Amino acid sequence: MPPDDTAGTRSPESTADFDAQVSSIAALAEPVRRDLYRFVVAQSEPVSREEAAAGTGVALHVAKFHLDKLVGDGLLEVGHRRPPGRGGPGAGRPAKVYRRAQREMAVSLPPRRYEFAGHLMARAIDEAERDGVPVAEAMRESAQAAGRALGGSALERAGSRPSRSALQEAVIDVLEESSYEPRRQEGGVVMVNCPFHSLARDHRDLACGMNLDLMGGLVAGVEGVGFDARLEPVPGRCCVVLRDDQPSAEEPDAGEPGVDRE
Repeated sequence: MPPDDTAGTRSPESTADFDAQVSSIAALAEPVRRDLYRFVVAQSEPVSREEAAAGTGVALHVAKFHLDKLVGDGLLEVGHRRPPGRGGPGAGRPAKVYRRAQREMAVSLPPRRYEFAGHLMARAIDEAERDGVPVAEAMRESAQAAGRALGGSALERAGSRPSRSALQEAVIDVLEESSYEPRRQEGGVVMVNCPFHSLARDHRDLACGMNLDLMGGLVAGVEGVGFDARLEPVPGRCCVVLRDDQPSAEEPDAGEPGVDRE
């Protein structure tokens, strides 16, 4: 199976995605906007402003305002259609119609990434059937490949010829964006959030192995980062930690060249 083929595997959503989804969902706290959204998504066909206003019992100008706000928040999509029986020259401008946006939104606190875990597992099952390998082996490779992709993102963030400390900070930033909530401690980095919490509760070996392979692939893909991914289960945090594999005294001085990434 190709070791670095991550096609079809989605990365964990970034904090920017999380912020955008929170803002979009928060728009539904407004009662009129929420009623209009519910009315639109309950219909089998896109609805006009007039239909939405009549269906929710609000004035037309109120419906127009809130429907367009829902479009701006990414919750609805807008299209156009002509009134029934009217077409060709002189038929007038097509009316706006609204339907639910195709984008999926979900927010959890603390952040969880069960869809990401599902993509890793689905990819592993597909590859196990295709290549005739055990599912567990395919699962390890799927998680490691996803980790290497995250490592590539860290390398891009660190820039050319980064120092070890710059590489480590880039890895920590990528883990932060992947919802692990990394915290620097003496001797390494701990993750205070497990994005696969419920999965780890019911299927500990699977979830912890997936986390270990994911982070192992990440640090393996960042040559010179000086981290080693290890299983160190502690209640209330991710089972994997990143331990420093070199004494801090070995960090090159600011004036010395770092690891060449070019």
